[in-house]
Amino acid sequence: MNISILVFGSDHFLTTLPDQIHDTNTFNLEAIANLNQAVSQIQVNPPDIVLVQASLDGSMELCCWLKDQTNLSWIHCILLEERPEMISLKAQGNWEWEIEMNAAALQQGADAYIWQIPEITTSNTNTNHCLLLAQLTVGIRKAQKYRDLIRTNDLLSAIALADSLTELNNRRALEWDLPRQIHKARSNNTPLSLIILDVDYFKSVNDTYGHLVGDRLLQLMCTRIRHNLRFQDTPFRYGGEEFVILLSNTSCHEALVVANRLNRIVSEQPFAINNKLAINITISLGMSCLQLEDDKNGVSLLDRADKYLLQAKSSGRNRVISYDRHICHTPHLEVMSS
Repeated sequence: MNISILVFGSDHFLTTLPDQIHDTNTFNLEAIANLNQAVSQIQVNPPDIVLVQASLDGSMELCCWLKDQTNLSWIHCILLEERPEMISLKAQGNWEWEIEMNAAALQQGADAYIWQIPEITTSNTNTNHCLLLAQLTVGIRKAQKYRDLIRTNDLLSAIALADSLTELNNRRALEWDLPRQIHKARSNNTPLSLIILDVDYFKSVNDTYGHLVGDRLLQLMCTRIRHNLRFQDTPFRYGGEEFVILLSNTSCHEALVVANRLNRIVSEQPFAINNKLAINITISLGMSCLQLEDDKNGVSLLDRADKYLLQAKSSGRNRVISYDRHICHTPHLEVMSS
């Protein structure tokens, strides 16, 4: 990916920059001379590096604004000083004044402050360009580290929110996503439903065949369930052999259809652990729908579904109990080996 550079400067200022900056194989270059447009562009499509023409109206405001944007702190901002009156003062050799100017520029938000000496000699031009290219290298290094950090954070986030056994989202992911789904449903005035399910008599599987077989059974069941969900349905491993499914933009009636289908597809055929062992299981399910009185974090929504799940288990298992106490029952299938 090319490094993106936003130049806050005039067309003439753009022509004074080193030829290397115009290399389209290395940089994506864009020039904007209006402060509001520059801010909007940075917010929509943040560049890696910002070059600021000091003489342009709004130059220091842009540097200050960038400094205040915590989420944009990785952008390398280079202020290029080319105002004739400032260059003239620098030429007088007042080092204290020059140091104060540099300190002020850095304090106001610039990451680097470079004096653009007039092109009186080839030596001056080369020196200016070398300093700027050196700062670009710093900016490129900073941008690359940021991208590496983002990739690492994304990987760590994925690991933190995933269940390693079933490859579903985990309970932490549910605790993050459920409030978000509730907010979205209420903002868009769309329904939201939730299913919580539990594997019936799962302890007997572990006791009879061992935990490795139990783990494999859960993997196979999750694969079957995942392949029978719709694109808007999000499954989570809630803990042990208990799972939650969020059904966005789904009415109570539609959620009941989904729950009954899951109940059927789990029990309709055994799970082949290996070529010698196949195990039949059933699941119990509780289903609830988002109500006006439910809290924004989904605690009451989840608790209501969990109570219906307990009712399903206490009333015989292998069934769905929902908001209206609707019950779908199928014959219980015993654990078997072949």
